Amino acid sequence: MRKLTFIIVLINLLLTDMVNAQVNQKNYDQNPFGLVYEGAITENIKGKINIHPVTYKVNGIDIAANVYTPANYDVSKKYPAIVVAHPNGGIKEQTAGLYAQRLAEAGYITIAFDAAYQGASGGEPRHMDKPQYRIEDIRGAADFITQYPGVDANRLGALGICGGGGYTLKTVQTDKRFKVVATLSMFNSGQVRRNGFQNSQLKTIQERLKQASDARAQEAAGGKILYSGVASITDEEIAKTSTDLYREGYEYYYRTHAHPNSTFLYTTSSLMDLMAWDATDQIELINQPLLMIAGSKADTKYMTDEAFKKAVNAKNKQLFLVEGATHIQTYWKPECVLQIVNKLVNFYKINL
Repeated sequence: MRKLTFIIVLINLLLTDMVNAQVNQKNYDQNPFGLVYEGAITENIKGKINIHPVTYKVNGIDIAANVYTPANYDVSKKYPAIVVAHPNGGIKEQTAGLYAQRLAEAGYITIAFDAAYQGASGGEPRHMDKPQYRIEDIRGAADFITQYPGVDANRLGALGICGGGGYTLKTVQTDKRFKVVATLSMFNSGQVRRNGFQNSQLKTIQERLKQASDARAQEAAGGKILYSGVASITDEEIAKTSTDLYREGYEYYYRTHAHPNSTFLYTTSSLMDLMAWDATDQIELINQPLLMIAGSKADTKYMTDEAFKKAVNAKNKQLFLVEGATHIQTYWKPECVLQIVNKLVNFYKINL
């Protein structure tokens, strides 16, 4: 009897995963640009918001990006521009594209790109996540978009989401082409990879550094590339995940907003660089206007609070909390997105 019950449960889980996969594939297939967020552009119509898939190189690697242009876009005019950096595990077709499109609706030329080694961009090995490369990605997006027809290079802003927020904070410390910077649900990748989420792995730092070093040695010897993170997950495993960030994150990336180019994986050897890095190191170099946005119920909010406090030289700095929102809800929930976009547009309008 127990065996039969187990088999029935297993079959139900498999059927659920199959249904989810079909729904996700349908969402992906229905959009010619691969966009999976609500209200995404499905065709370019003259006089409306348009999307332009582009490619360019950053340090010899092909970068795949989408440029969004405002309604009635005219190359003879000059528009402010925003570089949007995606979350860890994310890609340009998800929340980064959502905010890029919403900002284009407000009159900005925006660019959402896939990080090198990730998404549709080039680079081997796949899923490498080293801070120095993510920072170069943001600089490279600035290189490209400031040369784009109609862009006013003197009115360039940045928006970094989750891990992209941490990398954006680091980028603008030294890249003063960015006149204004905003982060959404900022995630300090170095701090979390080093200390664990909510400082839960402080006792295993050296052990994990040894694992990363061994992974690097194995790669150098021509062996199999080792990965950390999650490649796939069952509904049962999602339900048992205790933290909002990861439980809702799994639902977002593997269920409701899944995309074949998006993954939670990263090379284990990347930890050698990540664990020695911190988004807030030298953050006092930021002298641009700074807006940091987080959900009031986000279990990642402590990272935004720490960074905001340390950014002592940022001008006109503001901390905006989306009341009642968790980290992942700020990615997609319509009422959250509306508040966030309104705040971003007002902030950029005043400071850009």
